[in-house]
Amino acid sequence: MSYTDHLSRDKKLKKIIEEQGELSLAGKNDLCHYLCASIMSQQLSTKVATVIHQRFLDLFGGAAPTPEQIAGLSPQTLRSIGLSNAKVSYVQNVARFAIERGMSKKMMEKMDDDEVIDYLTEIKGVGRWTAEMLLMFALKREDVFPADDLGIQQAMAGLYRLDMSDRKKLKESMHRIAAKWRPYRTYASMHLWRWKDQG
Repeated sequence: MSYTDHLSRDKKLKKIIEEQGELSLAGKNDLCHYLCASIMSQQLSTKVATVIHQRFLDLFGGAAPTPEQIAGLSPQTLRSIGLSNAKVSYVQNVARFAIERGMSKKMMEKMDDDEVIDYLTEIKGVGRWTAEMLLMFALKREDVFPADDLGIQQAMAGLYRLDMSDRKKLKESMHRIAAKWRPYRTYASMHLWRWKDQG
């Protein structure tokens, strides 16, 4: 059974999936670079994030850098491409962690979702949400539900008429609804993001 058949049991999702068609997960091999790019893009518009990431790549002749190359950059150089002081230190933390502890795809693929989250959130500057994005879009894990994501909260509040004023109740309702989407909560989340952006 494809994920679309499973998720289409949810009538509200079914309509969205029919409009959008089937989505796929691409995955990434370079997890350190992915994590750094993810940190750089936080709280920025897609357009600004793209510009800053390109400036970052330009520091390395347009190629994706190794953790050693990232760690070798001075804070001034990272600030010069438009990163805040906090993001400069977080990016350097990721690179140092990758060098000292390891962050290979092969290594991460042996861990389950919770182990990956626990491992990566040891890095100062990497929260649960950032680790969940890596699980979904770098490691292609199909059953991740980023309940803390504002876009997912807004989409589910709109689609299922949930009250956003009571955070605790909202989260409980979201988890209850999403439980029916297992083992494909990543795809459900992708459809919800797209639906919200189109709306």
